[in-house]
Amino acid sequence: MSHPFLRLAPISAAVVLLSACATVSGPAATSAAPAPDKATVASAPASAASAPKPPSRPDPSAPKPFDEVIKDAERSAGFIPVWRKDEKTWLEIAPERLGKPMILSLSIANAVGERGLYANQMVSDNKVELRIVGRVLQLRALNTAFRANGDPAMARTVAESFSDSLLAAAPVLSAPHKDSKAVLVDASTLFIGDLPGISTALEAAFRMPYGLDGKNSSIERARSTAQSLAVTTQLHFATPRIPAPPATPLPPTAPRPMPPTTTPDPRSFFIGVAINLTGLPEQPMAVRKADARVGYFTESYTELGNDLTPNPRQHMVRRWRLEKKDPAAALSEPVKPITFWLDRNIPQRYRASVTAGILEWNKAFERIGFKNAVVAKQQPDDADFDTLDAEHATIRWFTGADVGFARGPSIVDPRTGEILDADIAMSDVFGRGARRFITEDVGFSSFAQRPVLQALWGSTRPEDAAYCTYAVDAAVERSFAFDLLEARGELEPDSPAAEAFVQAQIKDTIMHEVGHTLGLKHNFRSSTVITRDQLKDKAFTETNAITGSVMDYNAYNIPLAGEPKANLNVVTLGPYDYWAIEYAYAPLDAKDEAAGLAKILARHTDPLLAFADDADAGGFGGVVGLDPRDNRFDLGDDPLAWTQKRLALSRELWQRLQERGPRAGDDPQRLRRSLLAGFRQLGRAPEIAAKYVGGMYTERDLPGPGARPAYRPVEPARQREALQFLTTGLFSVDSFQFKPEFLTSVGVDYVEWRRAAPVSVPQAVLAVQKQALDRLLSAGTAQRVLELPYYLPAEQRKGAFSLQEVYTTLQSAVWSELKSGREIDPLRRNLQREHLRRLQAMLTRGAPGLPADALSLVRLNATELQAQLRKAASRGGLSVETRAHLQDSLGTLTEALRATMQRAV
Repeated sequence: MSHPFLRLAPISAAVVLLSACATVSGPAATSAAPAPDKATVASAPASAASAPKPPSRPDPSAPKPFDEVIKDAERSAGFIPVWRKDEKTWLEIAPERLGKPMILSLSIANAVGERGLYANQMVSDNKVELRIVGRVLQLRALNTAFRANGDPAMARTVAESFSDSLLAAAPVLSAPHKDSKAVLVDASTLFIGDLPGISTALEAAFRMPYGLDGKNSSIERARSTAQSLAVTTQLHFATPRIPAPPATPLPPTAPRPMPPTTTPDPRSFFIGVAINLTGLPEQPMAVRKADARVGYFTESYTELGNDLTPNPRQHMVRRWRLEKKDPAAALSEPVKPITFWLDRNIPQRYRASVTAGILEWNKAFERIGFKNAVVAKQQPDDADFDTLDAEHATIRWFTGADVGFARGPSIVDPRTGEILDADIAMSDVFGRGARRFITEDVGFSSFAQRPVLQALWGSTRPEDAAYCTYAVDAAVERSFAFDLLEARGELEPDSPAAEAFVQAQIKDTIMHEVGHTLGLKHNFRSSTVITRDQLKDKAFTETNAITGSVMDYNAYNIPLAGEPKANLNVVTLGPYDYWAIEYAYAPLDAKDEAAGLAKILARHTDPLLAFADDADAGGFGGVVGLDPRDNRFDLGDDPLAWTQKRLALSRELWQRLQERGPRAGDDPQRLRRSLLAGFRQLGRAPEIAAKYVGGMYTERDLPGPGARPAYRPVEPARQREALQFLTTGLFSVDSFQFKPEFLTSVGVDYVEWRRAAPVSVPQAVLAVQKQALDRLLSAGTAQRVLELPYYLPAEQRKGAFSLQEVYTTLQSAVWSELKSGREIDPLRRNLQREHLRRLQAMLTRGAPGLPADALSLVRLNATELQAQLRKAASRGGLSVETRAHLQDSLGTLTEALRATMQRAV
């Protein structure tokens, strides 16, 4: 890499060519001596002038003639022509390709199938350009994060202030071609390297020093068309040895080597990388500015060309270029439709549902005047192109040993936000999951894989941590729905109804992911726009969506026992989807665009168009949701009622399982899967219900007349109702009753060497309860509850919900046996220990961000609990386990209260 202070400023292709020709022009030019000046000639001795000159020597380092390098090689013409001979591949770099911006996109073609390293993943893209510096071709990523449009002087300042990056380099192997002036470089030298940063992802996944083995890496194929160059490499990564297990056990939090389990030999594996270089559109697309009231992915940058701009951050909507063939027609086909190719690796039985999910979006485009705006095509089995190239927006299947997600990333023109390519990667878990072949470990591992995936995608931005897990999460929902409906006798395995059940969810998942590739973000408030009564109305659900948007994570519309039956699935677009497409894609004349967009956005207060994104919903990367209406996998206009319904549905499933019991011919793990499906269904309830406690209703209105308040505290009655549900429904032993004869029949598959231990009901119950404890005792909840009165008029503050009410209600519910004198059930003892652990940590170590008033209340309530424990421990008539538990709890709390803690006053 060149020294930072010697970097070349962007230069024209002509200047680069002259520089390159002067450097690599051939032996005659490089060996010529400089002409002496006249004074030197005049003063030279005559004998020196008459002496014979030594023959000139060719420069051994000078590039060979173009034709000599590619002798007997075959040429494939295109954007960057490719020459092939035996195992050698050269790229022909013409002068017009130098110094001209293009897009470099990278995808993983094949991988190891575990821990975030999966096939068919689009991982990164950059605006790049090729430069020749000396005798080296450089591939540079251009810095597009800072710009100064319209101010040449400031543009120079920006270029000097923020560096580009060198991605790859290769020596120039030939002199310029005598006619085209193009030069040759070895494609292997340029592209057999760690362009995607795989080594970082490998370290994050396996905690082992895998290195790129260039000698055993190769170019698998190279293809050039008029628009792009596509090269696929097979990169070999290896380590000389697998570390021996440590002689002594490591602490639980210490990183440890975790070799891959899916490869024949964990010391070696191949990862395929699809590399695409594509030219930018000659005519940039018109920019459409992003607006906070409608959810689109954006191409964002800092604009430094205007000092008067209040906010230098600029955000452009990511969207496809869509233009009418007949601008005057009310309904016209587009000049170029948005075409999605179904890769040939999609199983035949799913292709019709995938196609239906793609084409469903045409309904939204027809509303704004486009006919057949979205097209689905099937890649033939004998096609000569790879759908990972830059010219085919695709849907591809992939699988893995621990995989569970789907993605809909896209490649954009950073100048305008125009989407140039998109590749939807679908884990096959949503096919298998729909048939309930999902085990307790599949589907939850994807969250642990986030650091690996972020490393592979080349991003540390917090928003990129919120990648789409809809496929696997929906598989968990389907497992529960299928089990419950089967237990009710409403759905038989392997029946036509069961197949329709699967296909409907595949269509739903495809609609969701295609929405992402059209530019749409998640919308986690849209599920609240349909009322609970409408969800029970079969006629309504047959003609309308059961949610406001397919971009939500939508739950199944399962009725309680005895309630009317309506449609279960999301089968069509919701009102928000139509509106969002209108905002980004409505064909508007430049002179009328501002007024037209303002008219569209003016409808954002329509309740059916409610919108909230991942950050609003929280639940990832430390982000905590604030508004109880913004959730994943809820349904209906009352999320709290939905959590109560979740508990009722889980309990119904468990009751029916116990009544049915095991039967001849059952899969050995059937009962296990169904039992755990109920706990997974319930696992989201604490997060949703706890948002009400200290919650705030939020609105995205821009400042101006009629704007709704940006923040409005949740009503005290609703906060108390949510707290009551958490402390009675989830903390009650009665919610989790299982017959011993049922638990003894929950077996495992003994054919497998690695088999699970017996299901621990206490641990499953505690996992749900711990979520509620963590949220209610968190520093964020404490701060919000303490600050809620500031958002209320003086006359409403008297009845405001208080933090002391949170702590006392929680403590009374967890330790209710201390007042009643009852025996303490083992499930309750587990809950009490977890509560005590949190109190102990807060009293002895504090909690980051915990307000001082909150810590004072914690100490006050802990002192009261100490007195109650002392009194309860002195009672007789209790089991030895309960007495031991009470004495141990008293000792732990007493030590915590006596401990000194350094804290800021």
